[in-house]
Amino acid sequence: MSTETKPEYKVIGTRPVRPDGVDKVTGRAKYGADINMPGMLHGAILRSPIAHGIIRSIDASEAEAMDGVHGVLVFDDMPKLGSAILDLGEGLFDLADVQRNVLADDKVLYVGHAIAAVAADSVNVAQQAVKLIKVEFEELPPVLDVRQAMRADAPILHPEMRTKGVASAEDAPGTPTNIAKHFLHLKGDVDAGFAEAETVIQREFTTATVHQGYIEPHTATALWNADGNITVWTSTQGSFTVRQQLCGLLQQPLVRIKVVPMEIGGGFGGKIVTYLPPLAALLSKETGRPVKFTMDRREVLEATGPTPASWMKVRVGVNNDGLITAADAEIAFDAGAFTGSPVGAACGTVFACYDIPNARVNGYDVCVTKPATRAYRAPGATQAAFALETVIDEICVQRQLDPVEFRLKNSAKEGTRRVDGPRFDRIGMWETVDAIQQSDQCSKPLDRTVAAKFSPNGKCGRGIASGFWFNAGMKSAVSANVNSDGTVTLIEGSTDIGGTRASLAMQLAETLGIAAEDVQPTVADTDSVGYTDVTGGSRVTYSTGIAVHAAGIDIQNQMLQRAADIWSVQADDLVYQDGGVSGPDGQQLTLQELAGRPGEPIVGRGSSAKNQPGGAFGTHVVDVEVDVDTGKVQILRYTVAQDAGTAIHPSYVEGQMQGGVVQGIGWALNEEYVYDERGVLQNSSFLDYRMPTCYDVPRIETIIVEVPNPGHPYGVRGVGEVPIVPPPAAIANAIYDAVGVRMNHLPMSPPKLLAELLKKAASTE
Repeated sequence: MSTETKPEYKVIGTRPVRPDGVDKVTGRAKYGADINMPGMLHGAILRSPIAHGIIRSIDASEAEAMDGVHGVLVFDDMPKLGSAILDLGEGLFDLADVQRNVLADDKVLYVGHAIAAVAADSVNVAQQAVKLIKVEFEELPPVLDVRQAMRADAPILHPEMRTKGVASAEDAPGTPTNIAKHFLHLKGDVDAGFAEAETVIQREFTTATVHQGYIEPHTATALWNADGNITVWTSTQGSFTVRQQLCGLLQQPLVRIKVVPMEIGGGFGGKIVTYLPPLAALLSKETGRPVKFTMDRREVLEATGPTPASWMKVRVGVNNDGLITAADAEIAFDAGAFTGSPVGAACGTVFACYDIPNARVNGYDVCVTKPATRAYRAPGATQAAFALETVIDEICVQRQLDPVEFRLKNSAKEGTRRVDGPRFDRIGMWETVDAIQQSDQCSKPLDRTVAAKFSPNGKCGRGIASGFWFNAGMKSAVSANVNSDGTVTLIEGSTDIGGTRASLAMQLAETLGIAAEDVQPTVADTDSVGYTDVTGGSRVTYSTGIAVHAAGIDIQNQMLQRAADIWSVQADDLVYQDGGVSGPDGQQLTLQELAGRPGEPIVGRGSSAKNQPGGAFGTHVVDVEVDVDTGKVQILRYTVAQDAGTAIHPSYVEGQMQGGVVQGIGWALNEEYVYDERGVLQNSSFLDYRMPTCYDVPRIETIIVEVPNPGHPYGVRGVGEVPIVPPPAAIANAIYDAVGVRMNHLPMSPPKLLAELLKKAASTE
């Protein structure tokens, strides 16, 4: 669905076959666990059985003496580091914390925290050796809930921690605390704004810890060569990010470290911070042989970064004209064992969909005895939208306002200032709401008589919600080699998770005026391409796309000069268009003809550090059926409208929209970490951690809105993050519409919803 007249493109907007498709469907694509090298050793890790405790001693002597064991590694064997802040693209992290997460120093801070690593002839031998390592603990009380962790009497994880950020009465600067950071954003006069409101609603919300659910576990193989050079093969969202972390963790120069990115079986933000590469590298140095680690599913769920649990309080005021006059939010995220939750992003996104004159947000990053949290697709935005969009729906119900019209009236637009400071350029929030209003699903009233489709006592409801993600710019570099037959080899460094090989090749093909099939993209290692930031934040098609466009212009200029030399004219008198060069007297040479002429090799280079990603918005509508006897929610129909700026490859855009919705449905209805009182995860397998299957979701209908981003030559906005933001709120609103129960906790699983239904029934008796 286009909302503006867009340029006539020949390649952009088409749907070519993905360049890596054949290898992936035939099983020839190489993932991290496929690495197999002569003399390779296999690793296993000893992990903490307790959630919080001091390590009094480690005795690895029996493991070291075992046949087939070649190396054992503990924290004291790692280089000694000081504090150093790393920008890993999806948040800032202290290198010392990253190291203490790779291997525990004097404390374990969650069940699954790595304590020691073993390299042996086989995985079985390594696992047996791990069991021989003896650790003496002094167990300390765990703290698992973010509100409990914020109390003055809570067990303290890091005695040296003091709250950074805004000074306030509760921050007590000289006191040890679990509150690592305090964010505060202000806009306008909040008290005056609420005084103008005729309706004010305040509610509290909580969400559980949720994992990204990628299918491929973490894996890494390293060879620390005798010449001092280190090569790491791993499945990662950012090979340069891994190199940057290894440089600090191993105390080695960047030039000595090469990271080879393998194909990746999903990441969604969870494969940015490193876990295994430093262990593999240090054990390779010790043994003189390549070392490989691959986690099992239990390790992935217990010891890698999920998205945080949260507590939120949101208050919104609306006047008699149906305009939001003020909004206030408190948001506390658990960071897990080390600071770095995405609460800052939550604070920036919570009110971003709306033009609110007066707003305030307080955010808290809080450490608890759980694995250190990591990014998960629009990190922080889903939790924040769940809270705000539910309150907005309650206001619409109370004031008898149409929820679509309310969003159209209050939508953020060009010039709207976010509560965290920036003003929007041209954006498409209003257009996504308008697209939902015109959608086939919304244009037909929900037929509540067609209940009992899935259960005898089913009740139907419809919900709507919107969401926002900033998108990201950051750095990218590419090179493009023109072959003698006019085809082009594109070398880039962005890990391909969602089809970016195709979207980048298509932008280069469009720039050069050739077919998409004539560009062959390759994701290169860190020695073979310029610095490129992480694949995350919906940045690749935008930022690496700008670099690709620049490389295409570079090639155009070289082709112009080659044609000028052939025709003995000035290059400024020539024009590159339609895949070739045109001269002043009607002469024409195609790119293919010019490429075949004698001359220097033509290599286009491009880079980008531009930061106008445009921001992205989505609005969703969902119809559900609630079984009032069991609390089970079935999705009947789902439509998502999203502003893609310009859809480079519409199939991939639709796939991102649908994939994000499926993950959002899982987050809304079933997914959660279940801990016992000792901090032991009770559902550390995909049998017990309940992700959606084909039986849980219908066909998800998509509407691509295109409001071109002025910060990109082809108008691109990232599309991968926003689709996960509205689903929990939309489903919560649909549940209320069906059965009159407000769900203020995620997940809204059958037992939790049934409990609220029974509570409501008891109150009306």
